[in-house]
Amino acid sequence: MGDIDPNVQYHVHLKKGDVGRYVLLPGDPGRVPRIASFFDEAREIAFNREYRTYTGTVDGIKISCTSTGIGCPSTAIAVEELINVGADTFIRIGTAGSLQEHVGLGDLCITTGSVREEGTTRQYVPLSYPAVADIDVVSSLREAARKLGHKHHCGINHCKDAFFIEGDCGLPLEDENRSKWKAWYRSNVLSTSMESAALFVVSTIKRVRAGEVLAIIGLTYKDTPIVAKLGVDEAIKTAIEAVKILDRIDKPA
Repeated sequence: MGDIDPNVQYHVHLKKGDVGRYVLLPGDPGRVPRIASFFDEAREIAFNREYRTYTGTVDGIKISCTSTGIGCPSTAIAVEELINVGADTFIRIGTAGSLQEHVGLGDLCITTGSVREEGTTRQYVPLSYPAVADIDVVSSLREAARKLGHKHHCGINHCKDAFFIEGDCGLPLEDENRSKWKAWYRSNVLSTSMESAALFVVSTIKRVRAGEVLAIIGLTYKDTPIVAKLGVDEAIKTAIEAVKILDRIDKPA
């Protein structure tokens, strides 16, 4: 084995200068080239484990895309290491299941905050600490979705660790889980996925910005967490348009 380069982040295999300040975060490494196809002059920078990174430009703005893998542990690692190499604004582009009847397949959900029903963030801060998105990122995503004409909802996302816990799953905690799902439905939680809590908590602690736009691909309130992969391109375009909006905000007057 070779020596470890102290200038290169251990997991994402990136160093300063490899990424822009704006980074889009899908979970799936296979989705990174798809997102990067909307960039100009995109090129692959690194691919290690679940972390794949492309960097390019959009309207002259340097922008990157890094996959996080599934769940909060790997997401927290990605965000920590991306911050170390200079990123300061993150938009997760993900998929989710709907928890409300009015949130349909292919709709977009722009997350304002997350239910912290996962374990990673408990090792950062107490559960009384909220997992909230940055207000400028949320506003830019909403403005972008409106501009592009994509049906969208803004609200709370449910973030979990275990995927196969809905319905008649036969698990020891099935009754307890069913009770919790009912609570989230009744609390107007819009969607459920697996990464946002870590993204928001780590970003807030580290004083950087983060937001999330989710494509609804399942109807979890009907015990069908995956139905059809709809809305992903709309989520990608919304996130990229939001970066353009944020860049205008960030530039000095």
